[in-house]
Amino acid sequence: MTNPRQLAFIALRDVHKGAYADVALDRVLQKVNLADCDRRLLTELVYGSVRRQRTLDTLIDQLAKKKSHQQPQDLRTILHLGFYQLRYQERIPPSAAVNTTVQLAKENGFSGLTGFVNGLLRQYLRKAGGQGSRGAEEKNSFLLPHSPLPTPHSPLPYFDSLQLPENPVERLGILHSFPDWIIQVWLEQLGLAQTEQLCEWMNQSPTIDLRINPLRTSIEEVEAALQSAGILVRRIPHLPQALRLIGNSGSIQKIPGFKEGWWTVQDSSAQLVSHLLDPQPGEVVIDACAAPGGKTTHIAELMADKGKIWACDRTPSRLRKLQENSQRLNLQSIQIYAGDSRHFSQFQNTADRVLLDAPCSGLGTMHRHADARWRQTPESVCELSVLQKELITHTSTFVKPGGVLVYATCTLHPAENEEVISAFLAELPDWQIESPRGVELPTSAYSTPEGWFKVWPHRQDMDGFFMVRLRKTNNSE
Repeated sequence: MTNPRQLAFIALRDVHKGAYADVALDRVLQKVNLADCDRRLLTELVYGSVRRQRTLDTLIDQLAKKKSHQQPQDLRTILHLGFYQLRYQERIPPSAAVNTTVQLAKENGFSGLTGFVNGLLRQYLRKAGGQGSRGAEEKNSFLLPHSPLPTPHSPLPYFDSLQLPENPVERLGILHSFPDWIIQVWLEQLGLAQTEQLCEWMNQSPTIDLRINPLRTSIEEVEAALQSAGILVRRIPHLPQALRLIGNSGSIQKIPGFKEGWWTVQDSSAQLVSHLLDPQPGEVVIDACAAPGGKTTHIAELMADKGKIWACDRTPSRLRKLQENSQRLNLQSIQIYAGDSRHFSQFQNTADRVLLDAPCSGLGTMHRHADARWRQTPESVCELSVLQKELITHTSTFVKPGGVLVYATCTLHPAENEEVISAFLAELPDWQIESPRGVELPTSAYSTPEGWFKVWPHRQDMDGFFMVRLRKTNNSE
C-alpha cells in the first residue's frame, strides 16, 4: 500500500487508541517504501491532524448534526483528514481533498456515509467562500502583532466558517487548537498579542539544527560538505557549533558527516544549556537526567573530552541511545550510570558542575511532539513540579562547595521553572543565582531581572527553554 492518506488514517487510528503520534507514524513508515513526496505528505497529515485536533473537532461540531465525540471514531479520523487538507494545505486543491476523503470513507467501512462526508466538506467550502480558509488566521491577523482577534461577526474570508466564542482563552484555544489551560498559562505571562504569536509558532513544522563536533571537524568543513550535497544551512548567532538545515534534507543518517561523528542533531536552545554550564577540561561533571544524551555529549565536546562525566538516567533504553551517540561522536569521557538520581548517595560533594535537565511537561517543544498538548494536564504539571523539587534538592548535594548547578527544562510553565527555583533558594540559603561571566550567551535576549534565562520560541525562533545557573557558596557543608 502506498496511498499516503490511507496510511495516515491507519497511523491516526493508532493515535486515537493511545499510541504516541511519532511511534504510530514510524510503525506505518517501516512497513512501506514511499517516495519522498508521499512520505512528507503522510507525515504532514498525521502530525497536522493531531496538532489541529481541537479545531477540526469544532468544525465537525458546528457543521454536523452529531458532535465530533458522537461520531464513530474512525469516521471522525477521516473527517479530520479531510478538514485538515481543506483548511491548512494550500497545495492540495479543494476538489482533491474532498474526493480523496470520500474515497477513504468508502474504503474503510463507511460506504453508506460517503454522501454525508462529501456534503459536510462541501458545506465547509461554501461557508468559507469556496476556497477553504487556508491559514486565514495566519494571513489576516496572527503574524501581525497588534491586529485584533477575529470575532464571530467577522466577514468572510477573514473569518471563514469557524464560529469562535467571545472568551479570549476559548477563542485562541479553538482557533489554534490548544487546551484552554495552556492558553491561560501563556496569557498570564505574555498577554494576548504574544500568546497569539506563540500559538502560531507552535503549529509550524519544526526545524532541524545540527551541533558540530569540534573534536572531529570544523563548522566550515561541515558547511562545505553539506553545500556539496545540495543541502542548505545557515549559522545561528551566538552559538559557535550550530547549523540550521533549510528546506528538506532527506534522511538524517544520509547527511554527510553522520557516520564520521562530525555532528549530532540538537536544537539551538538545548545547545545554550551546556554553554551556560560552561564545563572545563579535567573537571568532574554529573548530568543527572542525561538520556538520550544530547547535552551530555555537548558537555564532553566543551571539555575537549578531558575529565569525567557521569551520565545518569533511570531509563535503560534511553541510555542505550546515549551510548550510541557518544560512540559515534568518538567521546571517551562519558561514564554511564543507570538509576534514579534522587536515590544516589555516592556522588555527594564530588562534582565541579551538575546539570539537571529535569523531566518536564515539554510545553516549549510542542511543535516537535504533536500530541504533547493533549497528553499533559494541570495535574501532570503539579506532579512534575514535585519531582523537579525533589531532584534539585538531592542533586544539589552532588556539587562541591564553590561548584555550579544548572537547572533546565524545555517547558514554559512557571510551576516547573521559576517556582521550583524560588522554593529551592528559600530552602537552601547557601545557594545563589549566578550570572555567567565570559560565557558566549546572548544574555540580553534571554535573561530576566531575576537572573534566570527564558527562551520564548516566537521571539528567538528556537525551542522554548528555561535555564538558571546556581553557585554553591564555599562555606557550604
